[in-house]
Amino acid sequence: MLKTLAVANYRSINKLVIPLGRLNLITGPNGSGKSNLYRALRLLAETAQGGVVNALAREGGLDSTFWAGPEQITRRMKNGEAPIQATVRQGVKRLRLGFAGEDFSYAIALGLPTPSLSAFSLDPEIKKECIWSGPLYRPASLLVDRDGPMIRARNGRRWDVLAQHTPIFDSLFDQVGSLHASPEVLQLREFIRRWRFYDHFRSDADAPARQPQLGTRTPILHHDGRDLAAALQTIREIGDPETLQAAISDAFPGARLNIEPLQGGRFAIEFYQEGLLRPLSAAELSDGTFRYLLLVAALLTPRPPSLMVLNEPETSLHPDLLPALARLIIRVSEQCQVWVVSHARRLISALQEDPECNCIVLEKNLGQTGIVGQRVLDEPAWYWPD
Repeated sequence: MLKTLAVANYRSINKLVIPLGRLNLITGPNGSGKSNLYRALRLLAETAQGGVVNALAREGGLDSTFWAGPEQITRRMKNGEAPIQATVRQGVKRLRLGFAGEDFSYAIALGLPTPSLSAFSLDPEIKKECIWSGPLYRPASLLVDRDGPMIRARNGRRWDVLAQHTPIFDSLFDQVGSLHASPEVLQLREFIRRWRFYDHFRSDADAPARQPQLGTRTPILHHDGRDLAAALQTIREIGDPETLQAAISDAFPGARLNIEPLQGGRFAIEFYQEGLLRPLSAAELSDGTFRYLLLVAALLTPRPPSLMVLNEPETSLHPDLLPALARLIIRVSEQCQVWVVSHARRLISALQEDPECNCIVLEKNLGQTGIVGQRVLDEPAWYWPD
């Protein structure tokens, strides 16, 4: 489980260190930085997928993602005694991302390339990557150290060089990792690859999931929900069908779900509602009902991830469905770590009924994202590798 998330120099986030629990609720007013924090977490996930450089390119390039304010906001600036203006930069300009886990922790620093004749002169470079033991970085706990193109791993009292000419655009997760030389790289890579993000379910009339689809065993719902019927049937056969039915009944009293096999191996959704003489097909369901089924299929996966992230799951849902969704999220958080980004009051209130809910309320002050009520001494201990 992630214990701490740290982000520095990314969009509205100048410096932010967040304590995490089993169930994490990220909320705050519009423009407070919820989306930026979510994007930072997705960038961290891309390091283990080999796509962090391409992900930054889709955001407009590294230079456009840097914190746009001064490196340091002085006390006089905060008090309005001095204007917000550029200060003398004390350090190099880096986008830094990191997290502390129960066993291993990780940090990456990305920067702009040195001037060269390459046509890819705007591609970000990975300047530093580190893996260490425990939640707090210190030189003695460092296990794997990547400095520019060289990657080395601790071997007892000495360091072994794993790679000397690592491409500057590839993470160490793409280049090294074996049970013998660097087992912590292998373990951490698989841990990050098991993070799961859901933020773009298709529920329009032409959504593939509304049409009968060829069904194969689907323990993990696709990120856009295209294999919904197969995922629901997989839950019914090898997952938790009782909890599936309970989640549907909780939101729609008297309703039940059936998956009808059709000719050619295709699956069709049949949704029975109290008072109706025939079931409704996926094409007939309202956006809210359909999206609720997508969330249920994602949450009740027979193959729980190490981290499940739901970005504004309340979209298209009627407010009366949010308490039922919250109860399902709370139940799922007992099996895997859950991160919910939301500004729906009913969902927030229902999730906060769980005493284990870690509610992080963001605010923006002088353009900088922060946590409401968090002072310097309230932050989790965190040190960036040199």
